[in-house]
Amino acid sequence: MQLKSLFAATAVALVSLSATAASTLTVYTALEADQIKPYEEAFAKANPDIKIRWVRESTGVITAKLLSEKNNPQADVVWGLAATSLQVLANQNMLQPYAPKGLGQITPHFRDSANPPKWVGMDVWAATVCFNTVEAAKKGLPKPTSWEDLTKPIYKGQIVMPHPASSGTGFLDVSAWLQMFGEKKGWDYMDRLHGNIAQYLHSGSKPCTMAASGEYPIGISFEYRGAQLKEKGAPIDLIFPKEGLGWDLEATAIMKGTKNLDAAKKLADFAASREAMEQYDKNYAVLAMPGVAKQNPFIPADYSKRLVKNNFSWAAQERDSILKEWSKRYESKAAPKS
Repeated sequence: MQLKSLFAATAVALVSLSATAASTLTVYTALEADQIKPYEEAFAKANPDIKIRWVRESTGVITAKLLSEKNNPQADVVWGLAATSLQVLANQNMLQPYAPKGLGQITPHFRDSANPPKWVGMDVWAATVCFNTVEAAKKGLPKPTSWEDLTKPIYKGQIVMPHPASSGTGFLDVSAWLQMFGEKKGWDYMDRLHGNIAQYLHSGSKPCTMAASGEYPIGISFEYRGAQLKEKGAPIDLIFPKEGLGWDLEATAIMKGTKNLDAAKKLADFAASREAMEQYDKNYAVLAMPGVAKQNPFIPADYSKRLVKNNFSWAAQERDSILKEWSKRYESKAAPKS
C-alpha cells in the first residue's frame, strides 16, 4: 500500500509539474513598458493559473525577432503589436487562426478579415505632434497646424520623429503620408520634412518625451504619450495635423505551433474582452470594442474621424520596400541605437 501511495504521489507531482510548465506563456509585445503591469494583473485575476513571461521591445525589433524565429518560434502569443506587423506574419503563415470569445463585439475593420481571424485589434494609436510652447516661444516658432507646416524653413533642426524601421509609430507616419498624398508626393513630402528633422529616434514615445522636457520643441509621436505628459503638467500642446492622422492598431495573435494552445486561447479571449478594453481605455481614445472608451480631455471628441484610411494589407505587403527606400534617403539622421 505504501509503495502504491508513493507511486500515486509521484504521478500527481509529475502532473502538477507538467501543468505548471504548460501554464507559462511566452508573450512578445511592443506595449509601452508602463502598460504591461496593469494588463498582466487584470489577466491574472481572470486566469490565476497562467503565468506570463514577457519579451518586450519596440515594434520594429519585435517584428524582426518574430520573423527571424519563423522556423523555430519562441513566442506563444503576441499581445500588443501593430496590426501591420501582424499582417506581415500572417502573410508568412506564422499565426494560428482563432476566434476569441466575444469576437462579435469587435468592430469589423479592427480585426483580420479572415474567418477565423489571425489577429484581433485592441486599440488605435495615432500620430500626434507634441509642441513645447515654452521652448517654441523662446525660439520664435509659430504653432504648426498641418503636416505641411512642418516643412517650413523656420523649423529646421527643431523636429524629432520615430525611425519607421524601429518604431510602429514611425512606420504609421510614413505609411499614412504615402497613402494620403500618393507615392510621388509622399516621398517628396518626406524629402522636405527631412531637412527639418534633427534626429530619427528608435522609439515612438521618445520624441514627445523630448519635446516635453524641452530638448527639442517639436516631437512627432502619438496621442497616448502626449496626453499622459500633458496631464502631468508638461508645457506641451497636442497638435492633430489637419490633413489627417496616420494610425495603426495594437492587436493580439497566437503563434502557430505553440505548445500551450489552450492557455494561449485564454489570453486571446481576455485580450478581446470588455475587461481588457477597460484597461486599454486608460491609455487610448479609440478601442476595438465600441461603447467602452471614455473621452480624454486632451484628445478631440472627433478624434476617430480624423484618422486617415489605412490599408493594412497594402502596408504589410509594401513594408520592406518602404523601409528600404526610406533608409536609402534618410538614414543619415538616425539616432545611434542604444
